[in-house]
Amino acid sequence: MISISVMALVFGVVFLAELPDKTALAGLVLGTRYRASYVFVGVAAAFVVHVVLAVAAGSVLTLLPQQLLHALTGVLFLGGAAMLLLKGGEGEEEVREPKDQSFWKVSGAGFMLILVAEFGDLTQIMTANLAARYDDPLSVGLGAVLALWAVAGLGIVGGKALMKRVPLSLITKVAALLMLGLGLWSLYEAIA
Repeated sequence: MISISVMALVFGVVFLAELPDKTALAGLVLGTRYRASYVFVGVAAAFVVHVVLAVAAGSVLTLLPQQLLHALTGVLFLGGAAMLLLKGGEGEEEVREPKDQSFWKVSGAGFMLILVAEFGDLTQIMTANLAARYDDPLSVGLGAVLALWAVAGLGIVGGKALMKRVPLSLITKVAALLMLGLGLWSLYEAIA
């Protein structure tokens, strides 16, 4: 059974954490050069792979004793909040252009870019933490995939317009505060 509340929480946290990240910028760059639907297919497939790996790792963490699990996820969330607040604005990463505009070349370029650039990224670690915390892999996985797809879609279609209206620093601070709250709550549960 899917928990809408868990899925919505995961969606919100992952969406806000990923929005200021390089994914939106990479999607924007690829989307301006190539057919948006081709780019999105490749990027979306790469995110499915990332979320499956993260949820599997988080599910393994649920085998730990409950108190240790809460303490570990609390520390990891606090670390994620610190990373968001301290990393500042990262520069746009170099994107290699495929030689032609075919579906397989463009979607393959998007897939490989995200697969490599996002491996071990903050949102993948957060997804693993959330999977461990809620012990609901399906709800966490769906929430994370939908959030990542939404960010990629925004980046591909209208990232530039969004960043003009909502300051990147505000998005980063809201994501960091959410992670800080989750971290403190997890540590409280470990102690209580």
